[in-house]
Amino acid sequence: MIQEIIETKLHNELNPIHLDVVNESYMHNVPAGSESHFKVVVVSEAFEGLRLIARHRKVNQVLSEELANNIHALSMHTFTREEWQAQYDSVPESPMCMGGGKG
Repeated sequence: MIQEIIETKLHNELNPIHLDVVNESYMHNVPAGSESHFKVVVVSEAFEGLRLIARHRKVNQVLSEELANNIHALSMHTFTREEWQAQYDSVPESPMCMGGGKG
């Protein structure tokens, strides 16, 4: 499974504080069950002092084989610990349900 390979490689190479790998293939015109379009959110100390392009190059290097053979599109969101905490320090609460005739 490509998603598991992505998760394993990023975990092993970047030692992330936070890692989300989302298969977004269903949002595209591909057969059901495809693994070709992904979004990754990586928070890692390995990104300290690096510009965005250098962070993306680092992720591309880790996933070079998958990008050459399996992945059609990869959206990357790369953060240092401090950037992540400043932007996403808490999880937003879910809104109350307004449907179902509850008043």
